[in-house]
Amino acid sequence: MSENRIEATYLLETPMEPARIAAVMAGEQSSGTFVRVAGETDELRARAAAEVLEVTELGPVDEPSLESAYLERKAVFGPYRRARIRIAFPVANIGRNLPTLAATVSGNLYDIGEVTGLKLMSLSMPQSYRARYAAPALGVSGTRDSLGVENRPLFGTIIKPNVGMRAVEIADLVETLCEAGVDFIKDDEVCANPDHAPIAERVPAVMARIRAYRDRTGRDVMMAFNITDETDAMRRHADLVAAEGGSCVMASLNWCGLSGIESLRAHTGLALHGHRNGFGAMSRHPLLGIAFDAYQAMYRLAGVDHMHVHGIGGKFVDAADEVEAAARRCLMPLAADATGADDRVMPAFSSGQWAGTLPRTFEAVGSPDFLFMAGGGILAHPDGPGAGVRSLRQAWEAVSSGISLRDFHAPELDAALDFFGA
Repeated sequence: MSENRIEATYLLETPMEPARIAAVMAGEQSSGTFVRVAGETDELRARAAAEVLEVTELGPVDEPSLESAYLERKAVFGPYRRARIRIAFPVANIGRNLPTLAATVSGNLYDIGEVTGLKLMSLSMPQSYRARYAAPALGVSGTRDSLGVENRPLFGTIIKPNVGMRAVEIADLVETLCEAGVDFIKDDEVCANPDHAPIAERVPAVMARIRAYRDRTGRDVMMAFNITDETDAMRRHADLVAAEGGSCVMASLNWCGLSGIESLRAHTGLALHGHRNGFGAMSRHPLLGIAFDAYQAMYRLAGVDHMHVHGIGGKFVDAADEVEAAARRCLMPLAADATGADDRVMPAFSSGQWAGTLPRTFEAVGSPDFLFMAGGGILAHPDGPGAGVRSLRQAWEAVSSGISLRDFHAPELDAALDFFGA
């Protein structure tokens, strides 16, 4: 692809000629408007106008995905034509500016009157543009190195109950989980700085237990503290985690925003655990919003180290192939022409995960480079959290040996299979 352009791919629905609407989209998000204006010279258009690269029709439908008062006023009705659209935007229009990148490839496009459906599917960029932004501080290899874990997934869990426990009670649970053998623990997305367990109390209380465990055993556990807040507060919270010897913070990406995450990345060298709660509002409608491929590209430019992809066979809406595609995309370089630099991020699986879902997860990822978080799969194991973690490790041993879980015959794994179901 060109060194000077960013390419965006969309699904479009319109009762108009798709090629004409693609040209409207390109003009709206670059140098044009609905009429030619003073100062819009041929030279300026050649330098700054977006270009339609592809229009591939996919077939019409009888009913619109979304209503448009504009089309009603014009008395324009179906059939509604769907097409795959690819548009190239000049890098020079955007510069190193994540919010403006998002405004360029999304922005007013969803509001164009002729459009009855639009979804941003993917972004492609040259390595020269990707290099303008921060790489992950730890990413896949750095996260592994910090924990001393090789050749297997990282096994983690989530603090439960989600919210309500006091700082000392959370610290007690973290100590139990460390002793059980987890690699990774995270706060829930709804527990950030509550009155009953404020960060100023929770971080020192929890890290005292993790440090004591680390000093006694030589084994570290990564704790992702939820520091979601306004930007200055997140910086302060990250500083506290670092001062207490922590290695990771978590933020709710959609509510902190691209600039908030980018500012946090610039401030701290801690691992940033990216939680995508709320992403379904952007992604679930097939002809509205932003697909994961485009979404992960923007937040990887912001500098996250880990990215949630939900789980296979879990409690959320994602089909297995959607989760698989998301995880594999996290483990690919962001730029197609990347050479040398490793900017992969660790896909984080959660939502109803336990030993029995591990084989399909490994098959989906195609490597052990993933974070496998089991809440109930560890904490609800009939023989306790330690047995829950051992069941995950036994499941991995079975998978990596090519043996079915039922044929492996390890006590904690067998108990998990009997309790949670095959």
